[in-house]
Amino acid sequence: MLAGTLFSHGQYHADEKIEEMIVGINAMYAMSITILVLPIIGLYGVCKEKRWVLIVFTVGIILCSIFVLYVAVHVLIVRPVIIELMSNFYLSMQPMNSSSEVDVKILTETQIELECCGVQQGYVEWGYNISESCLCKGAVEDCVAAPRNSSLFQPAEDTPVMIYKQPCLPKLISHLNVAINTMMGVSMGLISLWVLSCALSIAILCQLREKKDTLVVAYSREAKSGNYAVLAEPAELT
Repeated sequence: MLAGTLFSHGQYHADEKIEEMIVGINAMYAMSITILVLPIIGLYGVCKEKRWVLIVFTVGIILCSIFVLYVAVHVLIVRPVIIELMSNFYLSMQPMNSSSEVDVKILTETQIELECCGVQQGYVEWGYNISESCLCKGAVEDCVAAPRNSSLFQPAEDTPVMIYKQPCLPKLISHLNVAINTMMGVSMGLISLWVLSCALSIAILCQLREKKDTLVVAYSREAKSGNYAVLAEPAELT
């Protein structure tokens, strides 16, 4: 988590929207460092048999588990809203001939990354001026020949120009669902490990509470060696 946060911070450092993302990045830093420090505290408490340290570790892990579970449930609840907002954002780019330069740039980057063309209906949304980002570079079965009434059509060549036939919005929704499901799986795995560590910590605390029966050895100056001489003499009455 810490490595991913550092990578994300470095990747979006020069982005104009970094000020809007800095709160989330700082929260990820705090969460990652907390998760990194708590096991060290727990290990110290186990090695030194410090009850209060183990209590701090247990409470911290429980709070982290509750927080991660809350975030996971919240993401599941708002997933339809996120998909709807993303769909409305890309659908607002239509028609392509009247879209702003910013929207065209975003869609172009999406088409290159996801190997798709158009938003919902495919390349026909571009009309005559089909973007060069729609040029097919992947498998042939995912592509179709560019229409004759488009800017990419080249009648002089023997092989037709191939472009992506799948629109981008379904792929975006599919990738978003995969990302959310992956995050849910990682979250549930973390929570399971944390619950196990809490159970082990509580078991150690219960063992530390048990009183150990120790043999008390007292020394007395009145003890004489003659009192124990019989142990060294042979038994005469046996």
